[in-house]
Amino acid sequence: MGGGGSPLGSPRDDHRRAGLGWRPDTRSPESRTRSQTMADSSFDIVSKVDRQEVDNALNQAAKEISQRYDFKGVGASIDWSGERIEIRANAEERTKAVLDIFQSKLIKRGISLKALDAGEPQASGKEYKLFCTVKEGISTDDAKKVAKLIRDEGPKGVKAQVQGDELRVSSKSRDSLQEVQRLVREKDFDFAVQFVNYR
Repeated sequence: MGGGGSPLGSPRDDHRRAGLGWRPDTRSPESRTRSQTMADSSFDIVSKVDRQEVDNALNQAAKEISQRYDFKGVGASIDWSGERIEIRANAEERTKAVLDIFQSKLIKRGISLKALDAGEPQASGKEYKLFCTVKEGISTDDAKKVAKLIRDEGPKGVKAQVQGDELRVSSKSRDSLQEVQRLVREKDFDFAVQFVNYR
C-alpha cells in the first residue's frame, strides 16, 4: 500500500466516507470569538422586594419601639395585618415616629423606600392607625415609561420589551446595556428597579 494517505480514523477520512468535502476551520481564535459574541446580550428590569428583609426590618423596629423610653405608655406598635403593615399609637405624631423608625430599618437592610406605600395616620377610636403596602412589580404604564425612555434617549440598537410586570432589554453591545442601566438610574422613577438575569 502506498503512503501519503490520511491516517485511518482522521476527521478528513470521516468526511470523505460521509461524502463531504474537508473544510477545516481556518478562522483565527479571535475571529471565532467575535462570531460567538455577536448574539444579543440582555438583562431584565424588575421591581422586586425581599419580603424576608422587610419582615426583619419590621421586627427590628418593633423591638426598638418596645425598648425606647419615649414610646412607653403611648400604645405604639407595628405588625403585619394581612398583606399590609399596620402601625398604631395613641397620637398622630407617635404613629409617624414609628414609621420613621421602620423606614430607617428598611434602608439599613437595602430596601428602597420607593417600595413602601405609606398612608397617612387615621383616627380610630382613641388611637391612630397607619397602613403601609409593599409595592412589587412594574405596572403597565410604568413599564411603558421605561421603554419610551430607552427608545428615545438610549443607545441605538437597544430593544426593550415589556414582559408582564418587568422588561427585557437586549443589545449586541454590552456597553449599550450598561448605558441603559445608567440612564434608568438617573431618571429616578418613583418605583424601585433592579437589573437582573444577565445573559
